[in-house]
Amino acid sequence: MVHAFLALLICQLAGEALTRAAGLPVPGPVAGMLLMLALIRLSARMRDLLRPVAETILAHLSLLFVPAGVGVMGHMTTLGSQTMAIAAAIVGSTVLAIAAGALTFVLVARLTGSGDD
Repeated sequence: MVHAFLALLICQLAGEALTRAAGLPVPGPVAGMLLMLALIRLSARMRDLLRPVAETILAHLSLLFVPAGVGVMGHMTTLGSQTMAIAAAIVGSTVLAIAAGALTFVLVARLTGSGDD
């Protein structure tokens, strides 16, 4: 298990070094994740090494939301006075995201010729 965590951290470090050295506009952990994906695709041994750790991390993923929840509770007085603005922002951004997704789907369907006839 230690080896798997070490592999995860090495990929993250390599991604960070790559993005800083090359000046890429991508976060280092994202580049490291792409490197990890390549390693997993190329090596069954790496896939078998990382599977238990990945499953454990994914099983406890909800713990990563605890700091965000604590932050929200720490600013409850500010949030309370801005409830309507926050609600409008959430609803508006949700509607815009759904509309953007639908329009993109329609445009891609037209470009590929797979729309409704």
